Amino acid sequence: MLTFFSKTFTKRTEPGQRQSISHESYVVHCYVRSDGLSGAVITDDDYPARVAFVLLTQLLDEFLTSMGDSWKTMDMSVESSPFPPLEEYLQKYQDPASADKVTKIQNDLDETTNILHKTIDSVLERGVKLDSLVEKSDDLSRQSKMFYKQAKKTNSCCVIS
Repeated sequence: MLTFFSKTFTKRTEPGQRQSISHESYVVHCYVRSDGLSGAVITDDDYPARVAFVLLTQLLDEFLTSMGDSWKTMDMSVESSPFPPLEEYLQKYQDPASADKVTKIQNDLDETTNILHKTIDSVLERGVKLDSLVEKSDDLSRQSKMFYKQAKKTNSCCVIS
């Protein structure tokens, strides 16, 4: 069924275009080069479309490099066109973050952003604690001044000899 979707969506994609079509929990990413060579990758909903298209572009470029123009006269069904690098690419792209540098950088940026948010929150929390300590210190200072004045007043009426 997925092969049917891949063939149908690829036929309906204009040359030089890319498109992603969702079906149930899968997404079919199609890319048809301007010379007519096409490919499709089926992923789950969570897989980034950009990485799927990078995979397709690299596969089609390598296929064109290895086959030359002979692909135009070949029967190009999945079953009849073995392409050894396909397994290697599929293995490499299992983890999109490690396969695609931009995705990896984006993940690193997201992680850094989260760390910065936590740091800012803790600094703000410390600031609130410092404000509370300053208030308590001011209160203690006022109370000690009042105590000093009261003690001075009380001691001034009595003379100790």
